[in-house]
Amino acid sequence: MRAALLSLGLVLLALAGAAQAAEPFDPFRLAHIDARPGAQIPMDMAFRDEAGRPVTLRGLAHGRPLILAPVQHRCPNICVATLEGLARAVKGQAARPGRDLEIVAFGIDPREGPADAEVSAQRLDAALGGQAVHALTGAAPDIAAVTRALGYRYAWDPRLGQYAHVAAVAVLTPEGRLSSWLYGVQPPPAVLNAAISVASRGGSANLGQQILLLCYHYAPVVGRYGPLALNALRVAAGLCVLALFGFIAASVLRERRRSAAS
Repeated sequence: MRAALLSLGLVLLALAGAAQAAEPFDPFRLAHIDARPGAQIPMDMAFRDEAGRPVTLRGLAHGRPLILAPVQHRCPNICVATLEGLARAVKGQAARPGRDLEIVAFGIDPREGPADAEVSAQRLDAALGGQAVHALTGAAPDIAAVTRALGYRYAWDPRLGQYAHVAAVAVLTPEGRLSSWLYGVQPPPAVLNAAISVASRGGSANLGQQILLLCYHYAPVVGRYGPLALNALRVAAGLCVLALFGFIAASVLRERRRSAAS
């Protein structure tokens, strides 16, 4: 009897493991940003810039706020739009790279090297008209140390050969504390300017509207998401509609009860 129960338990464990392994990759659950205002970011980890030079975030900051954009330098999706949108936002406000702030395209893919980072550096350089920018790559443990401190979560999907990650940029104080996140592919210039001002004083603020845009399974040629992302957006829209109808129904019911009571 005991042997039969043990065998049954092993079978159930095997089935549970198989079911877990068969679960579809869920980028909307795995890719997100934890709220960690004021978190200290490791500033002395060793990275390589687009020219292959060893650098640290502290060395790049030069006592100025850092705008750090987590990207895949060879991203097939919306990392391009994120960097170009950031450049447009920077051009639309008064603070200037190399004088008031430093911009870093921070590579999250440890397989990439300086030649890949050069792609992001050239893209930012062209969009900003030759202003100071940096594009970094590094080893997996050093990248993870920075992204963990930021609360920036992303996941590799081996089927597509892509990272699912959120389109957003982090604003750090000169000392390397997380001041704010700006979400989406192009923060409004006024919001970016306010974030830089707060960070330069060593403060933290929630200036970005937290609407997460996932860089994953995106069709850049046609400018729209693939079926996975579209389905998730449709579900979210359906839930919003249901919530609205629920609110209206509850309000009508309350009014009827008040009328009946009077």
